[in-house]
Amino acid sequence: MINNRDPHAELHSEQGAMAGEHPGRARDPIVRVHDLAWLEFEKPDLDGAERFARAFGFTTAASTPDELHLRGTDPGAPCVLIRRGRRSAFTGPAFRAADSGDVLRLAEATGRRAVKLPESLGGLAVDLVDPSGLRVRVVSDTNELAELPAQAPLRLNVGHRAVRTNATQRPVREPARVQRLGHVVWQTTTYRETLDWYLDHLGLIVSDFLYYPGQRERGPVMSFIRCDRGATPSDHHTLALALGPANRYVHSAYQVADLDALASGGEYLRDQGYHHSWGIGRHIQGSQIFDYWRDPDGFMVEHFSDGDLFDDTLEPGWAPMTASGLAQWGPPATKDFLGIAPGPQVLQELRTVVGALRQDNEFDVERLRGLVKVAAS
Repeated sequence: MINNRDPHAELHSEQGAMAGEHPGRARDPIVRVHDLAWLEFEKPDLDGAERFARAFGFTTAASTPDELHLRGTDPGAPCVLIRRGRRSAFTGPAFRAADSGDVLRLAEATGRRAVKLPESLGGLAVDLVDPSGLRVRVVSDTNELAELPAQAPLRLNVGHRAVRTNATQRPVREPARVQRLGHVVWQTTTYRETLDWYLDHLGLIVSDFLYYPGQRERGPVMSFIRCDRGATPSDHHTLALALGPANRYVHSAYQVADLDALASGGEYLRDQGYHHSWGIGRHIQGSQIFDYWRDPDGFMVEHFSDGDLFDDTLEPGWAPMTASGLAQWGPPATKDFLGIAPGPQVLQELRTVVGALRQDNEFDVERLRGLVKVAAS
């Protein structure tokens, strides 16, 4: 007997909230940011960081002995700023405000001071700290880098619609050209408090909530959050927040032209000896085609293409969190991606879990049971 049941039928999140659940947005946020501006890191080896960045598809916008700016082909600010440090660390995101008035309004509301950024970046910034302890920068009026030549998507013969005749497809095995920064994922022990902070302060709105199976009544444990630009569509998520045993960076994602750019770029990275984490596949929440890699410092980075865009009219979806629900198609999520690969990191993770359970936060024993079920699903 053929089983025609869709295994993802209960994992898609077109189903909405039930009475009394989180609305996914603030009634009167202080400001409404427009996008991520860039991400900031510290690393001891800037040369190694730049070699990987070029293989991944970034272009170097600026380089000094102590600082590296990486950009995509789209106009605007750099995607990533890396400063020389004694250890590798993610130091925080920068969000782009609509204008300097929003930066000043946010500074006044939080008792912070707006300051001018260095001439290499230009503009105005205010530095905040979210409830998890992450430094969050909001900027405006930064220098505009000119657009670079982009990697053109391939012309595809789709079904019976032929747009290419007397010509072959031969994608070059070369770095996928990063177009722009898409999103960053952050894990926190204070998920609900941190989520509300971003909605209240930056005007972000939730596209999708995930909850541990059997624990919906306790509320969500992950949210995919987009910028509220009114009728102008924005990425399904600019920030994703997840409950976990530590406050830490999970991954960041960068858009490329299409599937062939992503796949050929992945082959190039593999040829250069870099570590593949998971992919290629297509996500459920956000719908992106994805491929995950780790840089030499262990930070996970994602190539993506064909992601969802939502305006401000869509309400949050709700779905159970499972490992099998991470993708509509593609290989199963790897232990490396899930953070459970054998090795010293597993022992460190166990210490982190024990430490979190001893503290007063949202990650308790019941939540731990839910997380274990997700990893085993």
